[in-house]
This record gives sequence, C-alpha cells and structure tokens, in this order.
Amino acid sequence: MLILLVLVAIPLIISILNAFTIRVVKASHAKEIQSSVSILVPMRNEVNNVDGVISCLLAATSLRKSEVIVLDDHSIDGTSDLLATYPAVRTISGVDLPDGWLGKNFACHQLVAHSTSEYLVFVDADVRVAPSAIAASIANMERLGWDFISPYPRQIAESLFERLIQPLLQWSWLSSVPLRFAENGKFASMVIANGQFLIVKRAAYLSAGGHKAIRHEILDDLELARLLIKNGFKGAVAEGSEVVACRMYENRADLFNGYKKSLWRAFGSPLGAVTSSLFLFLTGVLPFLLAILGYHAAWIAYFVIVLTRYIAAARTRSNPSTALLHPLAILTLLYLIGKSWHQKSTGQLIWRGRSVA
Repeated sequence: MLILLVLVAIPLIISILNAFTIRVVKASHAKEIQSSVSILVPMRNEVNNVDGVISCLLAATSLRKSEVIVLDDHSIDGTSDLLATYPAVRTISGVDLPDGWLGKNFACHQLVAHSTSEYLVFVDADVRVAPSAIAASIANMERLGWDFISPYPRQIAESLFERLIQPLLQWSWLSSVPLRFAENGKFASMVIANGQFLIVKRAAYLSAGGHKAIRHEILDDLELARLLIKNGFKGAVAEGSEVVACRMYENRADLFNGYKKSLWRAFGSPLGAVTSSLFLFLTGVLPFLLAILGYHAAWIAYFVIVLTRYIAAARTRSNPSTALLHPLAILTLLYLIGKSWHQKSTGQLIWRGRSVA
C-alpha cells in the first residue's frame, strides 16, 4: 500500500508544481504585433465549423499585417461553397495526397508554401479564438524569446463520453511533466504541444524541416515541437484557456475513432504503451478496487489521484464533473489504447476517409 501511495503522490506533486508555474496566455498580454502573420487553417469536410472558425479569425485584433489562408482538402460536404462566401479569406484547393504523407501534415505543408509571413499560426477548424488570442500568444513568444508556442485550448466537453475522456488530455501532461524543467530544451521527449492552436516563427519552421520532416507522423503537433527543440529552437506549451477553446468531438463514435487513430503512437513504442498502461492502472484503477474491497488506506490513494484531476480542471478551466469517475475514465482509455494498437497492426485505422498507415 505504501508503494501505491508513493505512486499517486508523484502526479499530485507535479500537478501542484505545474498549476503555479505554467506559462499562461491572457487577453491582457496582447499588444500591437508589427511582424507579418499568416493564419493557416486545414479543412476537410468541415462545413459545420467554417462559419465559427472563420468569423473569429477575421475578428482578430492587434495584428498589423495578417492574412487568413484555408486549405480545402478535397471536401465533399459543402465546405468549399461556404468558404467561397468569405472574400477576405484566401482559399486554396489541396492537391492529391502523395505517398508517405498523412493528410493533415500535407495540408499544413501546402499552407506554409502559400504563405510568406514571419509568424505561422496553425489553427484547427474546430477551434475558436478570442480576438486577442493570436496577438497575446505572439507577445508571450517575444517576451520569452521563444520560436514557437502552443497555447493549450480549453477543451469543451458536453456529452457523457466527452466529459469522461476529454479532461484526461490536460490532466495527462499536467500531472506527469514538470513543465518549467521541460522548457530547458534538453529533453525533446518532454515537450508538450497541441496542434489545435500552434504558433511558430517561419524561419525556425523552415530551418527545422517543417511538416515535410514529420510527414508520416500521426502526432504531428508533438513531433513538430520535438523537431524544433532538437534543432536548437525554443518554445513550449502554455495554458491558453482564457483565449482559445475547442470542442474536438460531438459524439462517442467520433471521439473513440479520434483517439484510436493516434493512441498507438502516444507512448512511443509497444513497451512504452505497456509501461504507461500499467502505471495508469496502478494509480487510476487499482486504488478504487482495493478501497471497495475494504482496504481503507486505498481510499487515500483514490482521492489523491482524484485531487490531481480537480487541480488540472481548475488550472485549465475544464469540466471537473467526472473527476470522481477517474477509474472508469482510465479503463475506457486503456480500452482505446488496446483497440488502437490492434487496428494499427491489422491495417484497420481510418481517419477522415483515409488510412492511417
């Protein structure tokens, strides 16, 4: 039982440390940005998101020289027609996906090729930014001397499975990676990034090799950030819930498919997946099982790990309503990890109509 208590104490300590030290992007940080800015949005069958994302991007403030470029990646749902109603947006049609590339990586690669600005702002179609978000993020980059920044959006979760699984996104890195230590750039494996909203200096992006260097990587955001760090550039994740939000999935099927497409890669290797899954079970499920079997000390371990969930929710403005269901959330995550590996090994992983090779 002592070992179990030590295991759950580690995430608690890291969570508390990060809650007080994480970089935060606030609307008040915004200032007039003199450098040119290209806002780049890859879209594939995003008819339900076009109005939402484009309207907020066109409302961006404090950007002296900016452009919004959208890549329509062979959409068949009306995305193209809706984009045509926004003359202020430059829409380009994606070319056929070459062998060896994943769809989003190639879309981002094409977007950069059509831009010329000093700052590249990658925004997913399901993201909603506040008017000051981009300027505030770039202002933080300039103040810190960073080459990239990943302001982590507030994750909107409404349905039961969204509220069960989505809070694990922020919790997973807030409770496992000492973020200020990771900023020193010595360990690329500790870098955290989220491609939903990611800003990088064009010179650093091109020098590191950009998306072409990670064209086959399913976790393009993490791999791009690691690539930048390995090439001597600086940057990190920041807490961006005040200025940016995202609802990734709106139903259980999309949520499960979305996680399955990438979880096989999330832990680096089969051994990493097994090791991480074991740790998640020992800290997230076993304490509750032992507690209901009558081991009273196990309740301490259970509530300690639940406390880390509340800390993560408070820091990132996410929904804490399912924190007490953490064991169920972890069991669901373990199921998705297993399914992801199975479907990857059998060639069954499909995302947005394309095979995840």
